[in-house]
Amino acid sequence: MFSLAVSTLRARKGAFAGAFVALLCAAALVTACAALLETGLRGKIPTERYAGTPLLVTADQNVHFTKVKKGKTKTKSKPLTERAWIDAGLAERLDRVDGVRAVVPELTFPAAVVGTGGGTTSWGHAWDSARLTPFTLRSGHAPGAGEVVLDAAVARAAGKQVGERVTVQSTGAPTAYRIAGIAAPAGRDALDRQSTLFFSAADARRLAAHPGRVSTIGLLTAPGADVTAVRERAAEALTGTTAQVRTGDDLGPAEFLDAGKARVSLVSLGAAMGGTSLLVALLVVTGTFALSVQQRARELALLRAIGATPRQLRRMVGREALVVGLLAGVAGAFAGLLLARWMYARFVAVGALPDTLHLTLSAFPPLLAVLATLLAAWGAARAAARRPARVRPTEALAEASVPGRGFSVVRLVAGVLAAAGYAVLVLVLSGLRTEAAATPVTFLTVILAAAATALLGPQLARVAAAVVGGVVRRVSPAAGFLADRNSRTNAQRFAAVVTPLSLAVAMTSTILFTQTTAGHAAREQMLDGTTASYVLAAAGPGVPRAAAEAVREVPGVSAATEVVRTQLRAGQDKFPAQGVTPEGLTASLDPRAVAGSVGDLGRGTVALSELAAATKGVDVGDRLPLTLGDGTKVRPRVVAVYARGLGFGDVLLPFDVVAAHVDHPLASSVLIAGARVDADRLRAAVREFAAVRVLDRTRADAVQRAQEGTQAQVNLVAMGLIIAFTGIAVVNTLVMATAARRRELAMLRLIGTTARQVRAMLRWETLTVVLLAVALGTGIAYVTLSAYSRGMTGSATPYGPPLTYLGVVAAATVLAFTATALPARAALRAPAHATLTRT
Repeated sequence: MFSLAVSTLRARKGAFAGAFVALLCAAALVTACAALLETGLRGKIPTERYAGTPLLVTADQNVHFTKVKKGKTKTKSKPLTERAWIDAGLAERLDRVDGVRAVVPELTFPAAVVGTGGGTTSWGHAWDSARLTPFTLRSGHAPGAGEVVLDAAVARAAGKQVGERVTVQSTGAPTAYRIAGIAAPAGRDALDRQSTLFFSAADARRLAAHPGRVSTIGLLTAPGADVTAVRERAAEALTGTTAQVRTGDDLGPAEFLDAGKARVSLVSLGAAMGGTSLLVALLVVTGTFALSVQQRARELALLRAIGATPRQLRRMVGREALVVGLLAGVAGAFAGLLLARWMYARFVAVGALPDTLHLTLSAFPPLLAVLATLLAAWGAARAAARRPARVRPTEALAEASVPGRGFSVVRLVAGVLAAAGYAVLVLVLSGLRTEAAATPVTFLTVILAAAATALLGPQLARVAAAVVGGVVRRVSPAAGFLADRNSRTNAQRFAAVVTPLSLAVAMTSTILFTQTTAGHAAREQMLDGTTASYVLAAAGPGVPRAAAEAVREVPGVSAATEVVRTQLRAGQDKFPAQGVTPEGLTASLDPRAVAGSVGDLGRGTVALSELAAATKGVDVGDRLPLTLGDGTKVRPRVVAVYARGLGFGDVLLPFDVVAAHVDHPLASSVLIAGARVDADRLRAAVREFAAVRVLDRTRADAVQRAQEGTQAQVNLVAMGLIIAFTGIAVVNTLVMATAARRRELAMLRLIGTTARQVRAMLRWETLTVVLLAVALGTGIAYVTLSAYSRGMTGSATPYGPPLTYLGVVAAATVLAFTATALPARAALRAPAHATLTRT
């Protein structure tokens, strides 16, 4: 049977070309997703700042909680969203550790020279910690009070020399510093991924704004000391604290916290993309093999007629699939490695991943993809060959000559179950109120609906053909009659091309409109709830408090509400949060309180969205334990519950409480309220703050839309490949279906049908396919998006720009007609009698 399978592949390469393309694309997609997942699990984060530091002491960058499930207690941990700081007094303990030559406390805080326009992140440090890299002076001297040392790249970008003055934007108002010196690490002007500014110890402590605490403590070991032994002794000295001692590969995650957090996000993203891709691939590959086996019905029937047993037939088809799967899997796996590199580069370019997390490529993703491809090909082929192998030879020959109109009870039952499962998932989805929970269920819902469409396709095709057929026959009597007869007679072929096209429409619409639905609802809530007339925004690290104080002095300003954003945890639940200035809060924003009043917000209190309050089971007057971004525990009293959580985050806290526990404490924006505020006076008040801009509500909304566009790019990169895969599947299936009809088209021409009538027939058939696929895909997407919208926004009406939807329909239509017309033109170019002789 193996030699027969190979002979069949050689003789009928065209019949297996479609299966090869589908499997190759599936293998590439699985490889790329698995590579991203592996990067999240094992991706390297090389160190820069601590290149000369053998040992580093850091705070625990995780929040820990216990979870009780089925009587078992488990301890879980999640990464903090901000840097956790440690007690500076630990340096005294560590200084007594045998083998430690020097203990170097480190302060890290945002600081940038105004006007340099550098693309890298810029951090400030105390000059005492320069030896951790090490940095050495190229010119000048160590900084004193009011002085700064720049790395050589920053000095060059600013066009400044030692003795000149520069304006530095750090955690307070922009301040002028005298350049005391220019420093650089050995052999280069600066670190690759960060700019560095050094201050005096006193200035650094003031700017870091964490009295008695440091970001890390570097340990320089004595010459000849065993680093491993010193690490163990240092860990002993820290017993009773949450501080950790790191070395080697553990230094990178401590330096680049965003890369460490990106690992967790990448694991979730890779798993979600990989799971969705695998399900889509299974659906597409199964449909492709079913169409391939259907096209070979005559050949398989002849094999049964000359004595081949059902088992031999299934084994032959299975081995054919294994050969095709192996070839396609290996080629697709290599293509997937290139695809993974492209995806990683795009994620970095749109800001979804930091370039400090390096892409990890190993043999595991390709091997996984090849194995998945082999299993998918073998399973799909065996399932497709089940009926041709089971029926009697005479029935097989009859069905090969005239396609049957019967249906499989097993297929019908499976289709009904898939439809029922879709209905259940829709109900579940309508109750999910967080994006993390709703997104994977949304795509699984669409795939299950597509599976139901594939299983019930022949029945749906006959109904659609009956509905459209009458119209087609009236518009084009000859070609319309032929198209109607073909669609009704060969419903299985009709359904095989409808399934991938409807999946493409449904999947594309769902991917595009989930983000527009949530984004539109959030923007509407923000616009409706923002009562401020103007907004202060900054192109740099944020809006200094001094700028907010300046606009408060402008006549007519009743409130200037500073806003800083973060994420925090209540137990194991993570919520987006905002710190806002309590004074005059109700004059600048209205989150629509449904209980209590946000005007009561102050120190020791918190306001929650309805989602957060319901999730944690609290109400006005209750205390809610929270873990701030840097791990600090607070227990504020709930003073309000509000409805506009999408627009204003799920937690509102006083500005000073949040700003003291985030890496970037400056306000991301300042909302300015007042009955008669003059914009020119506002601009004059903030003129000395070069990076601060005054925006009216229209321009502020435009900035918000631009930020949403950036997030949309991230989502499109993440799921766009699945859209592309379904598009390829559409073209692949239509080309296979049309190319396999060469004999049928030749017979039509021999009995008197003109080539023009044949092409018209194919166009009407394709139009019927497009209409049914668009209707099914749109219906699936709309029902799914309605459930998603009900859970996420409270409204069952999703939001999708009409032009975007029309673009999806137009793309599906163009793909369908192009993939039908090109192979049909090639089939009609050859003489009809020659085509019959060859086939």
